Amino acid sequence: MALDNNEIQRIVTEKFGDKTSDFQVVKDILTFTVTPDASKSLIQYLHEDSALHFNFLTDLCGVHYPDNEPDKQFAVVYLLHNWFDNVRVRIKVFIQGENPEIESLNSIFSAANWMERETYDFYGIRFTGHPNLKRILNHDGMTVFPMRKEFPLEDQFRTDKDDRFFGREVNPNSLGREE
Repeated sequence: MALDNNEIQRIVTEKFGDKTSDFQVVKDILTFTVTPDASKSLIQYLHEDSALHFNFLTDLCGVHYPDNEPDKQFAVVYLLHNWFDNVRVRIKVFIQGENPEIESLNSIFSAANWMERETYDFYGIRFTGHPNLKRILNHDGMTVFPMRKEFPLEDQFRTDKDDRFFGREVNPNSLGREE
């Protein structure tokens, strides 16, 4: 019998109970949330269980949600693939914003090494137990993490463009100018 999303959800819910939530299917991929303390054991279970056998870490990335409550300001998203049944799952783990930290998956998937380093480099999420967690693309001397949403995308004081031409209303008080 081929593995399907309902069976995966049943197995995960039976094994990890209230540590998992928000099950939904997005573009044929079962997506759910797991608590940070259970994330590594859940992913290891998905990898090692003979019925599930998610043997490939396709992707790992970070997301910054600065408007969320403090304990959910960052997320680490994992995409796992079961090659035998050609099934994928997406796992979201929300972590706190003050000191974003989660266990490394490097001992389960060696491909996690560079993905975790990239996520650290751009978001500042620390992966505890990682063998060489340092910046991978940005300069070692950087003190900021460029993918965090702490800075505005545009310079609010630019004078070489007119927002009206881009379909945006202009509030002159927000630009520090008077009309």
